[in-house]
Amino acid sequence: MKRRVIYGTVALALSLNLVIGARIYLNSAQAAEKDGAYPNLQLFSYVLEKVRQDYVDGQKLTYQDLVYGALKGMLNTLDPHSEFMEPDKYKELQNDTQGAFGGLGIVISMKDNFVTVVAPMEDTPGVKAGILSGDRIVKIDGRSTEKLSLQDAVKNLRGEPGTEVRIAVFRPSSSQVKEYTLKRAVINIDMVKDINGKKEFPLGDNKVGYVRLTQFGEKTSEDLEAALRKLKSQGMQALILDLRWNPGGLLEQAVAVCEKFLPRGQKIVTTEGRTDSPKGRGETQNAVRKAGGHGDELNKMPMVVLVNLGSASASEIVAGCLQDLKRAIVLGEKTFGKGSVQSILPLPDGSALRLTTAKYYTPSHKVIHEEGITPDIVVPITDEEERDILLQRTPGGVESLDAKDRDRVAHAHDAQLERALDLLKGITLFTSRAPAPEKKLAKSDKMAAAKPTAVQNDE
Repeated sequence: MKRRVIYGTVALALSLNLVIGARIYLNSAQAAEKDGAYPNLQLFSYVLEKVRQDYVDGQKLTYQDLVYGALKGMLNTLDPHSEFMEPDKYKELQNDTQGAFGGLGIVISMKDNFVTVVAPMEDTPGVKAGILSGDRIVKIDGRSTEKLSLQDAVKNLRGEPGTEVRIAVFRPSSSQVKEYTLKRAVINIDMVKDINGKKEFPLGDNKVGYVRLTQFGEKTSEDLEAALRKLKSQGMQALILDLRWNPGGLLEQAVAVCEKFLPRGQKIVTTEGRTDSPKGRGETQNAVRKAGGHGDELNKMPMVVLVNLGSASASEIVAGCLQDLKRAIVLGEKTFGKGSVQSILPLPDGSALRLTTAKYYTPSHKVIHEEGITPDIVVPITDEEERDILLQRTPGGVESLDAKDRDRVAHAHDAQLERALDLLKGITLFTSRAPAPEKKLAKSDKMAAAKPTAVQNDE
């Protein structure tokens, strides 16, 4: 009897295991079929042909139109920074990194599903109109941007120089919407400037140098090198590196800028993506960028890096690196928090993919994306103060104002810059007045000092 019970129990358990195993296998097979490339490509081809044959205006469509549209939709479902770029769009991107294009001079991104201004570029229509970092563009030429993709928003904002575009902007800090009519212009960008918006680089009081990087383009590190040479030749003893309203740019240029202030071999930034790829396809995006070059060109000279909400991407890499390694004091306001890596993958027909493949991490492995860089010293400024500072920097900006505003803007104070100057002044004064370290005794001197003196006793 006991044997029958035991045999029955074992048989029941085996049967249950068999049923459960079969279900698991069937579910896995169904999931694999749903994720298989071939059946889904069949579905895509079927829909493509159906649209061509049955759509009411199908005769106006080409296969390229439909495939391009499908690729745009595919990339748009991933994240706000991935996109499919048609050949014209890809050429625009190449022009951006080379330092010249046509438009308003407004760098935008998607943030919280809104078309958001990362930074208005200096000396452009956007700055002259008073547009600020963090502003949300809610309408372009009367059309809502609610369902507009980032690339379509950029396309609508850009155009031939001299043409006009109307935009409506919502400012979160004041909850107000304001409309602007802006005239497009050729945007030529000097990516490295001095305190007067020029390329002369005079040395300031207390021998403090000042360099402003407006963007990280192909020649940013080269131009920075020239600026540092000029300042060092004048006896510079401290440096302010201004990254405010700098929307970023090329990763390689961010690394090259950091190299100028760090010893060789020092970790600058880590990019981390997928550690593997399905079925061995593709390349890993995990990489560590370290300083090369000739080492710290300023020989540990005191530095302050200025940042604000308009500092994004490559700017955050530089600020986060120099802060982590205690090479500079970061001062200002929390940065934008755009720390993902977009790889540009050219395609055979002249189009390209901009694909998010990794995220940036500082040397101490702090994530930048959606977190930003918090300054060591927080110095907030109001929207009005920010607008006035930008107008001061814009050639002809003060002169374009009404008389009642002109005097206010002309005498506006840059509290963040002033705080940085005071900080470096204190550091250099302390360093110059601190007592020199005592000279270390040589080994033979130490032994002589430690050895007791013999006293002769004649008694």
